[in-house]
Amino acid sequence: MPTTVPMSSPIVAATLVAARSRAHGPTAALWHAVELHRPTVEVDGACELTVCGALARIDVEQPWPTPARDVCPACVTLTR
Repeated sequence: MPTTVPMSSPIVAATLVAARSRAHGPTAALWHAVELHRPTVEVDGACELTVCGALARIDVEQPWPTPARDVCPACVTLTR
């Protein structure tokens, strides 16, 4: 049976937000881009899939593109 969206559900346009990955071994923590399809008030602190495919925690206080220097080069390229 197909899933339907109730008419009262607002459609949210995708927004790019910044997310911080964790450092793993020799890999440094980087800022990534996440395409968010829901309001930021619904972000619960769980890891999200980034544009480049990594998992990272969204920081709604950090804009994308971020002015930080430790940014994922793949996310920068994919969000241009």
